[in-house]
Amino acid sequence: MGAKVELLRKLDDRSAVIGIVGLGYVGLPLMLRFVDVGYRVLGFDIDAAKVAKLTAGETYIEHIPAKAVAAARAKGFEATTDFARAREADALVICVPTPLDRHREPDLSFVIGTMESLAPHLRAGQIVSLESTTYPGTTDEELRPRIEARGFAVGRDVFLVFSPEREDPGNPNFGTRTIPKVCGGTTPDCLEVGLALYRQAIDRMVPVSSTRAAEMTKLLENIHRAVNIGLVNEMKMIADRMGIDIHEVIRAAATKPFGFVPYWPGPGLGGHCIPIDPFYLTWKAREYGLHTRFIELAGEVNRAMPEWVVGKVADALNDRGKAIKGSRILVLGIAYKKNVDDMRESPAVELMELLTKKGATIAYSDPHVPVFPRMREHYFELKSAPLDAQSVASYDLVLVATNHDAFDYDLVRNHAKLIVDTRGVYLEPAANVVKA
Repeated sequence: MGAKVELLRKLDDRSAVIGIVGLGYVGLPLMLRFVDVGYRVLGFDIDAAKVAKLTAGETYIEHIPAKAVAAARAKGFEATTDFARAREADALVICVPTPLDRHREPDLSFVIGTMESLAPHLRAGQIVSLESTTYPGTTDEELRPRIEARGFAVGRDVFLVFSPEREDPGNPNFGTRTIPKVCGGTTPDCLEVGLALYRQAIDRMVPVSSTRAAEMTKLLENIHRAVNIGLVNEMKMIADRMGIDIHEVIRAAATKPFGFVPYWPGPGLGGHCIPIDPFYLTWKAREYGLHTRFIELAGEVNRAMPEWVVGKVADALNDRGKAIKGSRILVLGIAYKKNVDDMRESPAVELMELLTKKGATIAYSDPHVPVFPRMREHYFELKSAPLDAQSVASYDLVLVATNHDAFDYDLVRNHAKLIVDTRGVYLEPAANVVKA
């Protein structure tokens, strides 16, 4: 029990070194939080450009200010691409992507590659925590064997937990410290160490009985959102056919003080979690002979939204004697959600691609994304267009794809020839506004 006792002591007196592996939307806020409570933090990332920026005290995520990174550097935070330095850390927290591959099946290459990079440098007295969203069994089936292959006993020499990230970029009401943290351990001793790690930085810990329960918890959270968004997107299409404004209906229903939670329709699902995570469970469920019809139906509805929106764009233009082909269309907002610069899985990008394929000339305006970033699967050589009366009036159609607070929606309504609103920003009917 010596390794556990010593590690608990270091975590409790904050002399432990915390290693954060993956310095993105999850890892970077977590690094700042551990630095804030007095730990020395060592950050790992395979992207040398990110490491160079952090080393210089700069940021690459809009809602994380450079001054916070610079302050962390002043308190001893280091970023490195050298995974051999993992031996210096007492805790290794893995925050790497878990996307889907081109067959819409789980791609664990980042998780497995990270664990294989860390494994040669593990030592007794460390805790390894996986935060990346994944299917139940990943921690036990993928990480544990790779640790044990190095001769360590999990639960005695090295402690292994799963504690899913719950970051919500751009949410002013909740941050890393105030969002309750679920944690499941491979063994009871692993759980004890995991709770000791996170309770230093997080206000409320939520222990569960196993890593599998913790993995399932995260999936349930995101599947709950995906299914309810799928439901309200289907309701939107029904209401549209009936000439009813679904946003008015949702606002009215939300006045019920019990039994109803409002979810809002949109042009499709975005972000790293909601469009992807449900399919980790559907894939794993097949191993148990189960077909997750409910989840897959919601996914089918949500994935159809961009095509549905393009249909509304085509109808709106057609009613004014124009075709999509040859039309100049301004996409308003291309981040996946309001008030952030996060482009992961943004439905706006799919809308841009679909409209381009149909012959439209596309521009976009987004103060949070001044230049269209190079993405793994998508790229437009565009910069954010100005949003002034003359510019807005020059387009055949303005497509509201992401409802950033920074936009002057009155200006757009007053000067746009035609608006297709996928976010319900225009509550009152207007001759040039079409709801989608």
